[in-house]
Amino acid sequence: MGKQLIRVVAVGAGLALILAAGALAKPHVIRVGNLFLKDNGGISPSTLPRQGRVPISAHIDAEIGTADGTHPPAVKNLDIDFDKSIRVDARGLPVCRGERLVARSTAAAKRACPDAIVGSGEAEVEVAFPEQAPFSATGPITLFNGGVHGATTLLLIHTYVDVPAPTAVVATVAISRIDRGHYGIHTVSRIPAIAGGAGSVIRFKLTIGRRFTYRGRRESYLTASCPTGIYYTEGNILFADGSRLRGTHLLPCTPSD
Repeated sequence: MGKQLIRVVAVGAGLALILAAGALAKPHVIRVGNLFLKDNGGISPSTLPRQGRVPISAHIDAEIGTADGTHPPAVKNLDIDFDKSIRVDARGLPVCRGERLVARSTAAAKRACPDAIVGSGEAEVEVAFPEQAPFSATGPITLFNGGVHGATTLLLIHTYVDVPAPTAVVATVAISRIDRGHYGIHTVSRIPAIAGGAGSVIRFKLTIGRRFTYRGRRESYLTASCPTGIYYTEGNILFADGSRLRGTHLLPCTPSD
């Protein structure tokens, strides 16, 4: 069984965090030329206090494609900023090291770091080799806490998908705090070539959220408040062919007080 270490789903983690910035909303589409990104999801609960953050879970159903149905280019880089009312806090949460996830099936990865799991989902990849019809493969995703390193929190994403051989997929997303207007979180994902450049991630379904106990207190990996009724997100996606999708997404929430 051939194995290779690639980062198919780092973009999935970044997009999932986008939806941690807003409540359930209608599908949002960003389109540039023939290329589009569609996301649909939200957080639960969707009603939050104006002050004082509470635990949340984030959900996503995102699609990358082309208007004419041709094979889309591969995502190369993904940089996204999120609303300052969102917090990611992994202090006290058990940590998984990336080397423990390499070349493991989903079941084996979960056994290696069961207490560090912070989410799960599914990814779909489309591969288009020259002179062959494109084919797609779907695999389960498991998200693990990679620990807090100075001012950076790491999120590890593991999936097991046929591209074309069964492959252990491990990705890393770096999450840091910023202070820039509406924005308070910055995420950085770099996506290497998939299947020698012939593969593109075309869909993600993810749920992120984890409650845990630290020093006798109940904590949450994700927390949020809703001070204004709107969450701000700003993203910049660079594709392997040089195309870009850039935009700001305003997501609604409901203040409870």
